[in-house]
Amino acid sequence: MPTQHRAIQSRQALIRSAAETFLEKGVPAAGMVEISRRARLSKGALYFHFTSKDDLTLAVRDSALASLQEIEDAFTRSPEPLPHAVRDFAVELFGRVRTDAVLRAGLRLRPETAPGLGIYALEQRWYALFLDKAVTCGTGSPGGPAAAHAPDAEPRRTAQLLTSVVVGLLHLGGEDGTWWDEEAVAGLWALLPEAPDRVPAAGVPAPAQLPAAG
Repeated sequence: MPTQHRAIQSRQALIRSAAETFLEKGVPAAGMVEISRRARLSKGALYFHFTSKDDLTLAVRDSALASLQEIEDAFTRSPEPLPHAVRDFAVELFGRVRTDAVLRAGLRLRPETAPGLGIYALEQRWYALFLDKAVTCGTGSPGGPAAAHAPDAEPRRTAQLLTSVVVGLLHLGGEDGTWWDEEAVAGLWALLPEAPDRVPAAGVPAPAQLPAAG
Protein backbone atom coordinates (compact mmCIF):
# COMPACT_ATOMS: atom_id res chain seq x y z
CA MET A 1 0.00 0.00 0.00
CA PRO A 2 1.49 3.41 -0.93
CA THR A 3 2.76 5.45 2.03
CA GLN A 4 0.44 8.39 1.30
CA HIS A 5 -2.63 6.14 1.23
CA ARG A 6 -1.63 4.56 4.54
CA ALA A 7 -1.18 8.00 6.06
CA ILE A 8 -4.68 9.04 4.93
CA GLN A 9 -6.18 5.84 6.35
CA SER A 10 -4.33 6.33 9.65
CA ARG A 11 -5.55 9.90 9.96
CA GLN A 12 -9.15 8.88 9.25
CA ALA A 13 -8.90 6.02 11.76
CA LEU A 14 -7.67 8.43 14.45
CA ILE A 15 -10.48 10.90 13.75
CA ARG A 16 -13.05 8.11 13.95
CA SER A 17 -11.47 6.76 17.13
CA ALA A 18 -11.48 10.22 18.70
CA ALA A 19 -15.15 10.70 17.79
CA GLU A 20 -16.14 7.36 19.32
CA THR A 21 -14.17 8.15 22.48
CA PHE A 22 -15.69 11.63 22.72
CA LEU A 23 -19.17 10.11 22.45
CA GLU A 24 -18.44 7.59 25.20
CA LYS A 25 -16.52 9.75 27.66
CA GLY A 26 -16.77 13.35 26.56
CA VAL A 27 -13.89 15.42 25.24
CA PRO A 28 -12.30 16.33 28.61
CA ALA A 29 -12.04 12.69 29.75
CA ALA A 30 -10.84 11.32 26.41
CA GLY A 31 -7.15 10.42 26.54
CA MET A 32 -4.76 10.48 23.60
CA VAL A 33 -3.36 7.05 24.48
CA GLU A 34 -6.86 5.56 24.56
CA ILE A 35 -7.66 7.16 21.22
CA SER A 36 -4.53 5.77 19.60
CA ARG A 37 -5.16 2.29 21.01
CA ARG A 38 -8.74 2.28 19.79
CA ALA A 39 -7.44 3.15 16.32
CA ARG A 40 -4.82 0.36 16.67
CA LEU A 41 -2.05 2.85 16.06
CA SER A 42 0.91 3.91 18.15
CA LYS A 43 1.00 7.09 20.18
CA GLY A 44 3.79 8.25 17.90
CA ALA A 45 1.55 7.80 14.88
CA LEU A 46 -1.14 9.85 16.58
CA TYR A 47 1.23 12.73 17.29
CA PHE A 48 2.56 12.53 13.75
CA HIS A 49 -0.90 13.57 12.54
CA PHE A 50 -2.15 15.65 15.47
CA THR A 51 -0.09 17.79 17.81
CA SER A 52 -2.68 17.85 20.61
CA LYS A 53 -6.19 16.82 21.59
CA ASP A 54 -7.38 20.28 20.59
CA ASP A 55 -5.95 19.67 17.11
CA LEU A 56 -7.71 16.30 16.96
CA THR A 57 -10.99 17.84 18.15
CA LEU A 58 -10.81 20.41 15.36
CA ALA A 59 -10.26 17.56 12.89
CA VAL A 60 -13.46 15.89 14.16
CA ARG A 61 -15.27 19.20 13.70
CA ASP A 62 -13.92 19.70 10.18
CA SER A 63 -14.84 16.15 9.16
CA ALA A 64 -18.35 16.58 10.58
CA LEU A 65 -18.74 19.88 8.72
CA ALA A 66 -17.62 18.21 5.49
CA SER A 67 -20.28 15.51 5.91
CA LEU A 68 -22.89 18.14 6.65
CA GLN A 69 -21.87 20.07 3.56
CA GLU A 70 -22.39 16.96 1.41
CA ILE A 71 -25.95 16.63 2.70
CA GLU A 72 -26.64 20.31 2.14
CA ASP A 73 -25.21 20.20 -1.38
CA ALA A 74 -27.56 17.33 -2.23
CA PHE A 75 -30.46 19.40 -0.88
CA THR A 76 -29.42 22.37 -3.02
CA ARG A 77 -29.32 20.18 -6.15
CA SER A 78 -32.71 18.61 -5.47
CA PRO A 79 -35.35 19.53 -8.09
CA GLU A 80 -38.14 18.99 -5.55
CA PRO A 81 -40.11 21.88 -4.03
CA LEU A 82 -39.17 22.96 -0.54
CA PRO A 83 -41.28 20.69 1.74
CA HIS A 84 -40.28 17.51 -0.09
CA ALA A 85 -36.64 18.56 -0.41
CA VAL A 86 -36.45 19.32 3.31
CA ARG A 87 -38.05 15.97 4.12
CA ASP A 88 -35.37 14.22 2.06
CA PHE A 89 -32.73 16.41 3.70
CA ALA A 90 -33.96 15.42 7.17
CA VAL A 91 -34.06 11.71 6.33
CA GLU A 92 -30.50 11.83 4.96
CA LEU A 93 -29.23 13.98 7.83
CA PHE A 94 -30.63 11.80 10.60
CA GLY A 95 -29.60 8.61 8.82
CA ARG A 96 -26.04 9.89 8.63
CA VAL A 97 -26.06 11.07 12.24
CA ARG A 98 -27.20 7.61 13.38
CA THR A 99 -24.50 5.74 11.48
CA ASP A 100 -21.60 8.21 11.36
CA ALA A 101 -19.88 8.58 14.73
CA VAL A 102 -17.76 11.48 13.51
CA LEU A 103 -20.79 13.53 12.44
CA ARG A 104 -22.63 12.63 15.64
CA ALA A 105 -19.65 13.59 17.80
CA GLY A 106 -19.13 16.81 15.87
CA LEU A 107 -22.72 17.87 16.46
CA ARG A 108 -22.23 17.30 20.21
CA LEU A 109 -19.11 19.41 20.55
CA ARG A 110 -19.45 22.67 22.42
CA PRO A 111 -20.11 25.67 20.15
CA GLU A 112 -16.92 27.36 21.34
CA THR A 113 -14.99 24.19 20.49
CA ALA A 114 -16.69 23.59 17.14
CA PRO A 115 -17.75 26.89 15.55
CA GLY A 116 -20.41 26.29 12.92
CA LEU A 117 -21.87 23.18 14.55
CA GLY A 118 -23.70 24.71 17.50
CA ILE A 119 -27.48 24.57 17.47
CA TYR A 120 -27.87 28.30 16.77
CA ALA A 121 -25.31 28.20 13.97
CA LEU A 122 -27.14 25.26 12.40
CA GLU A 123 -30.56 26.88 12.64
CA GLN A 124 -29.31 30.01 10.90
CA ARG A 125 -27.45 27.92 8.31
CA TRP A 126 -30.48 25.77 7.49
CA TYR A 127 -32.92 28.67 7.58
CA ALA A 128 -30.86 30.44 4.89
CA LEU A 129 -30.66 27.20 2.88
CA PHE A 130 -34.40 26.53 3.10
CA LEU A 131 -35.32 30.15 2.42
CA ASP A 132 -33.31 30.19 -0.78
CA LYS A 133 -35.14 27.10 -2.08
CA ALA A 134 -38.51 28.50 -0.98
CA VAL A 135 -37.83 31.57 -3.11
CA THR A 136 -36.36 29.77 -6.11
CA CYS A 137 -38.28 26.48 -6.26
CA GLY A 138 -41.62 27.19 -4.60
CA THR A 139 -43.91 24.55 -3.15
CA GLY A 140 -45.44 22.73 -6.11
CA SER A 141 -45.98 19.03 -6.65
CA PRO A 142 -42.97 16.74 -6.18
CA GLY A 143 -41.30 15.42 -9.29
CA GLY A 144 -42.63 18.12 -11.59
CA PRO A 145 -40.53 20.58 -13.57
CA ALA A 146 -39.24 23.59 -11.66
CA ALA A 147 -41.35 25.94 -13.74
CA ALA A 148 -44.50 24.16 -12.56
CA HIS A 149 -43.77 24.76 -8.88
CA ALA A 150 -45.97 27.43 -7.41
CA PRO A 151 -43.99 30.34 -5.93
CA ASP A 152 -44.13 30.51 -2.16
CA ALA A 153 -46.32 33.43 -1.07
CA GLU A 154 -44.50 33.68 2.26
CA PRO A 155 -41.11 32.00 1.90
CA ARG A 156 -39.74 33.25 5.22
CA ARG A 157 -42.63 31.76 7.16
CA THR A 158 -42.30 28.42 5.38
CA ALA A 159 -38.53 28.33 5.91
CA GLN A 160 -39.01 29.17 9.60
CA LEU A 161 -41.50 26.35 10.09
CA LEU A 162 -39.34 23.74 8.40
CA THR A 163 -36.20 24.93 10.19
CA SER A 164 -38.05 24.58 13.48
CA VAL A 165 -39.05 21.01 12.62
CA VAL A 166 -35.55 19.89 11.59
CA VAL A 167 -33.81 21.56 14.54
CA GLY A 168 -36.41 20.17 16.92
CA LEU A 169 -35.96 16.63 15.60
CA LEU A 170 -32.19 16.97 15.86
CA HIS A 171 -32.54 17.93 19.52
CA LEU A 172 -35.13 15.25 20.35
CA GLY A 173 -33.18 12.50 18.61
CA GLY A 174 -30.17 13.19 20.79
CA GLU A 175 -32.13 11.71 23.70
CA ASP A 176 -34.30 9.23 21.81
CA GLY A 177 -33.07 7.95 18.45
CA THR A 178 -36.55 6.90 17.34
CA TRP A 179 -37.14 10.54 16.41
CA TRP A 180 -34.55 10.06 13.65
CA ASP A 181 -36.20 6.96 12.17
CA GLU A 182 -37.02 7.42 8.48
CA GLU A 183 -40.63 6.29 8.91
CA ALA A 184 -41.11 8.66 11.83
CA VAL A 185 -39.74 11.59 9.81
CA ALA A 186 -41.91 10.72 6.80
CA GLY A 187 -44.95 10.35 9.04
CA LEU A 188 -44.36 13.74 10.61
CA TRP A 189 -43.95 15.34 7.20
CA ALA A 190 -47.32 13.93 6.14
CA LEU A 191 -48.90 16.04 8.88
CA LEU A 192 -47.36 19.30 7.65
CA PRO A 193 -49.40 21.70 5.51
CA GLU A 194 -48.72 21.26 1.79
CA ALA A 195 -49.28 24.82 0.65
CA PRO A 196 -47.64 27.91 2.15
CA ASP A 197 -50.97 29.67 2.65
CA ARG A 198 -51.94 26.88 5.08
CA VAL A 199 -48.93 27.45 7.33
CA PRO A 200 -50.21 29.21 10.48
CA ALA A 201 -48.96 32.78 10.64
CA ALA A 202 -48.74 32.89 14.42
CA GLY A 203 -46.58 30.81 16.67
CA VAL A 204 -43.73 30.10 14.26
CA PRO A 205 -40.55 31.34 15.94
CA ALA A 206 -37.90 33.20 13.98
CA PRO A 207 -34.55 31.37 13.92
CA ALA A 208 -33.02 33.49 16.68
CA GLN A 209 -35.92 32.51 18.96
CA LEU A 210 -35.61 28.77 18.50
CA PRO A 211 -34.77 26.90 21.75
CA ALA A 212 -31.24 25.71 22.33
CA ALA A 213 -30.48 22.01 22.39
CA GLY A 214 -28.72 22.32 25.73
